[in-house]
Amino acid sequence: MSAMLSVAHYQPPPWLRNPHLQSMLASSGVRLRRGQQLLASSGAVTGELILDGGDGVRLQAWHSRLPGNAPVGLALLLHGWEGSAESSYMRMTAARMLEQGFDVVRLNFRDHGNTHHLNPGIFHSCRIGEVVHAAGDLASRFPGLPLVAAGYSLGGNFVLRLALHAPAAGVPLRHVASVCPVLDPAQTMDSIERGPAMYDWYFRRKWTGSLRRKRELFPELADCDDAVLRLGIRALTGWLVERHTAFATLQDYFDGYSIAGQRLSALQVPADILMARDDPVIPFTSFRHWRLPVHARLEIARWGGHCGFIENLRGDGFSERWVAQRLAAAVGARQAPGDAVPALGS
Repeated sequence: MSAMLSVAHYQPPPWLRNPHLQSMLASSGVRLRRGQQLLASSGAVTGELILDGGDGVRLQAWHSRLPGNAPVGLALLLHGWEGSAESSYMRMTAARMLEQGFDVVRLNFRDHGNTHHLNPGIFHSCRIGEVVHAAGDLASRFPGLPLVAAGYSLGGNFVLRLALHAPAAGVPLRHVASVCPVLDPAQTMDSIERGPAMYDWYFRRKWTGSLRRKRELFPELADCDDAVLRLGIRALTGWLVERHTAFATLQDYFDGYSIAGQRLSALQVPADILMARDDPVIPFTSFRHWRLPVHARLEIARWGGHCGFIENLRGDGFSERWVAQRLAAAVGARQAPGDAVPALGS
């Protein structure tokens, strides 16, 4: 078996060491096409699942499997805020997990992808209960397969909270992997506001587009008028908290999904976490005071930006290979040939 990947293997060419370039390329057309190519060339058959999120909530997912393959496990993948099951990193991770012999399920959070019609309430980041319930539904549908999970950015935050709640909820989660997870949402908001304007523009554009779509489907959301949609990202989040959650203040809401400090100290499910020291969205300083149990391992790469970790002109990603290898190791799966060889070069 090849040696395990480590952050030391991630040595991008010098032109790819700028954190803002990494972060922008992460959602570029090059990456999207590479994800489509890798998943299509895997030979997997993909079908829709509608998972039970509890209390009438329905969450869409896409299940990919290799025909004739006896899977070694089932991998649940969670995307970032305003990403979707079709995001490049989701498809690329799915392809890498299929190489390792897994069946793969890519979940869409509420109001992400083409799912705004499925549930009346608006998505917010404290809706962890429906994701835990959906994971339980998924596990019950595939009872013979070891269940693992991975997430990116906000999905990395969700996957760690899923792992935190899984034992009490009866979800047989074996292991999780998290890439650039949101630790302290208040600090992330500050980073978006104080950083280059492209981050605020990117997230606000995608979020307001999502809210417009929701409003068209549910006219009772009349409070989501055009004046609201012109608000800055902090004020718009404040509107969401005040009008569509039970939280009294914005800080209460941020505390509701923060995993900073000692909030993961009771984590029972083993976890691997990948962070980039130069992440411009998730401040590295927030990791310095993080308290993790011994079975949770944080690996810090020198480069990578926010959920980038791009290796070459093709858009290949170190993080997707890292996730697949860590989760495969957790169930004793055999590594794909050459899996640990750094994909450097062109």
